[in-house]
Amino acid sequence: MRTPIFALLLPLTGLCLSVWLGLLLRKKIKPDKDTRDDLIVVQGATLTLLGLIIGFSFSMAVSRYDQRKVFEEAEANTIRTEFLRAELLPAADTARVQELLRQYLDQRVAFYEAHNSDQLAQANGNVARLQAELWSAVRGGTVAVPVPIAVLVLSGLNEVMSSEGNTQAAWSDHIPLGAWVLMVTVACFGSMLVGITAHRIIVLMALPIVFSVAFFLVSDLDHPHGGLINTHPYNLISLADSLKPR
Repeated sequence: MRTPIFALLLPLTGLCLSVWLGLLLRKKIKPDKDTRDDLIVVQGATLTLLGLIIGFSFSMAVSRYDQRKVFEEAEANTIRTEFLRAELLPAADTARVQELLRQYLDQRVAFYEAHNSDQLAQANGNVARLQAELWSAVRGGTVAVPVPIAVLVLSGLNEVMSSEGNTQAAWSDHIPLGAWVLMVTVACFGSMLVGITAHRIIVLMALPIVFSVAFFLVSDLDHPHGGLINTHPYNLISLADSLKPR
């Protein structure tokens, strides 16, 4: 898990160092007016390119965030459906499967609310164990029921497991490392050009701060655990409350 403040301070430090390097180069090369005008043109093109890259990366991060919300809702729906289908099994098997589904639901909520690696590993381990127990319970309970009912209940459990797998895939899918390298490289180059061409302190510091905030926001959206913007399991929590024994 990453620390949000660290994700903000690291790019800010790197960009400020790039500005400082630009200031040193300006003192060394002492560019004349024509050279400075040429550098300003290159600086404008570089910052425009950086803005486009950040925009595309932000769009990718937002789409993944929306996808995680869709999968959270889908998980809640599949668990609710399987909970109802379990009533088609013999009474003892119904009680067993529904209790396991309640425990499974609690662990799925724990997965979404995990804020460190230990909590996440524990939740994933519990989910894997409960999936095995659910499959065993459902398989045993469908022996004494008609084939169409057995197929219905087993397919419902398969959908529960598939929806969890889709969620895991979505949460593991991030912006490619190459895109981050390109963004950072272009940002550092642009900040260095700002250090060479700009004179006012407000201009020297504005771009590193703005770009660092942009990088932080994209990173926060792209990594759902441990940040400020998280996918809250509203649907799963609501379902867990509704399925509590009365």
